[in-house]
Amino acid sequence: MASKLDYYDLLGVSRDASQDDIKRAFRKLAFKFHPDRNKRPDAEERFKEVSEAYAVLSDPEKREQYDTRGLEGIKRQYTQEDIFNRRTFQDVFSEFGFNADDLFSRIFGRGFNVQWRQPEAPRGRDLEAQMEITLEQAAFGTELAVAVPRLKRCRRCNGSGVEPGSNVVTCPKCGGTGAIEHEAVRGFIVVGSCDRCMGRGQTAEKACKACKGNGLKERRVQLQVRIPPGIDNGDHLVLRRQGEDGPYGGPPGDFYVTIRVKPHRYLARRGVDLIYEANINLAQATLGAEIKVPTLTSERRVKVPPGTQCGTMLRLRGEGIRSSHGRGDELVQINVRIPEKLTPKERKLMEELSKEFKVEEPQ
Repeated sequence: MASKLDYYDLLGVSRDASQDDIKRAFRKLAFKFHPDRNKRPDAEERFKEVSEAYAVLSDPEKREQYDTRGLEGIKRQYTQEDIFNRRTFQDVFSEFGFNADDLFSRIFGRGFNVQWRQPEAPRGRDLEAQMEITLEQAAFGTELAVAVPRLKRCRRCNGSGVEPGSNVVTCPKCGGTGAIEHEAVRGFIVVGSCDRCMGRGQTAEKACKACKGNGLKERRVQLQVRIPPGIDNGDHLVLRRQGEDGPYGGPPGDFYVTIRVKPHRYLARRGVDLIYEANINLAQATLGAEIKVPTLTSERRVKVPPGTQCGTMLRLRGEGIRSSHGRGDELVQINVRIPEKLTPKERKLMEELSKEFKVEEPQ
């Protein structure tokens, strides 16, 4: 441990400073003294000191030990590896996008091994589409092909964004740190990822001619979409990792499909059941009849019992939509059509029939 000064003084905070105050102070000083961007001779030493101070004061247990027993108490109880652990610095450095694979081993010695996470390449964009299917396809399931224009890894540079024969160099805008400072209101300094290298700290010496340096080119890709049995209008399907590829080798996004079921000529859907409206005349309803009823797979002949009333439902078992619990039914709704116009012969017959019917008088 190299610190000789008081940890609170090193970070410029009071002894009752909150964890947020300590983190903000370290964030500012770490960026200022990062040895990859600060070329002063004492930059590495200052970076080491403020990192050590932050490592102790950001840990409540170590901070209490330091407040109680001072620097000697810390030295006796903790090794260098105990203090400089990955979790302590990971979230702070990821905000900067620091390329810090070997930073601590370089500063503290080759025997000091800390694993740092590189800034992750951005995830690709999710894509959305609508697919129109028939009621039969919704009922029994199917597999359909869809052509999707999407950004895919550039074949010329294999997604690196670097022109073949060229090299990867330190980003000239951020000096390899992956982060840049912006002056905000009231003099505050805001640190964000470098917009030239996207926080990677490196960039192409010469950008790929095909993709202009972002590693992606639009290509039309044909996807196979499996439609499960029983899917309904408005349902969504997700094809994982079938969206656009991420820039600079980042993971692909997802592909979301919204299902639209086209109206059927004869059948309507109600949950897992199907509804068919059968129109019959007065004689068929009175005397009974046999009618043809369309289903999803064929045509069925259905007997209408004598005396069937308008609105009666006849059930065809198992002729509905598949579900995880079996198949729904097809319901045949009987509509008795009353003629609006009669021929002279029909009127005469109806008049004679009317004389035969008994009229129920109110009680």
